[in-house]
Amino acid sequence: MTAAVPELARPPRLRPGDRIAVVAPCGPVPEDRLLPGLDLLRAWDLEPVVAPHVLDVHPEIGHLAGTDRDRARDLTEAYTDPSVAAVICARGGYGAQRTVDLVDWPAIRAAGPKPFVGYSDATVLHEAFAVRAGHATLHGPMVATAAFLTEPRTRESLRATLFEPEAVRTPATGSALVPGRAAGVTLGGCVSLLAAELATPHARPSARGGLLLLEDVGEEPYRLDRILTQLLRSGWLDGVAGIVLGSWEECGPYEEVRAVLADRLGGLGVPVVEEAGFGHRATAPTVPLGVPAVLDADAGTLTLDVPALT
Repeated sequence: MTAAVPELARPPRLRPGDRIAVVAPCGPVPEDRLLPGLDLLRAWDLEPVVAPHVLDVHPEIGHLAGTDRDRARDLTEAYTDPSVAAVICARGGYGAQRTVDLVDWPAIRAAGPKPFVGYSDATVLHEAFAVRAGHATLHGPMVATAAFLTEPRTRESLRATLFEPEAVRTPATGSALVPGRAAGVTLGGCVSLLAAELATPHARPSARGGLLLLEDVGEEPYRLDRILTQLLRSGWLDGVAGIVLGSWEECGPYEEVRAVLADRLGGLGVPVVEEAGFGHRATAPTVPLGVPAVLDADAGTLTLDVPALT
């Protein structure tokens, strides 16, 4: 039997004056969004450092931010730089699957944990930080995205998590899709990318014993059905302790999405909270991955046992 999802090493919190590296492991980054995002980081009294290839575009494949090796090198060098206190993605898109096996994970493990922030395509990297480095990460907004630039509540959730993590012990709230209460370590992200990780090298064997956070964007109900069915058929969801469902932007009418979620997940016999808000929506809370927590579906709360950062 697969062991339960383990608790991961939590990074230290940030302090005024810290350097924070911005990387682009996924899609191309618009400069007109990056620059105001950097200014917002400076307003937090942080010193943003832009990795060398953040504004690159792959010479032949326009949906990638530079070559795979350059993107992987930027992430490795930023995370292992002892002068850098945290690493935040500029944006998602697509490309982390092409990058992840080129990152120097032994060097990242040896460097020790530091906050890594991203969502969407960065789900692949969250899984790799967990499995290959043993480091907890933050499912949160990226610096060159509309949510970070335009939504004060989204920014404040990330800022508080980074600087005052003890003040954000209940990062997500929603309502019960399936009632009940469970405890476990948080994991998850974009469900289509979790399914895409199946059978790849170093993939997490299962979500057994964990509190699984799921969200996605642009996946119609029949595609979500296929993705969840794949996770079910593979056995990856066997023994999961509880599930927290975030946003489903551009996935169709929510009543249709909800019917699929209830049909595919309701039979697992575990508590499920829906509409917890994290993910691709404009106002989205930052949620830590790799941290022990309690899911109370009746109250609609996900409450951390310990702060996200030390």
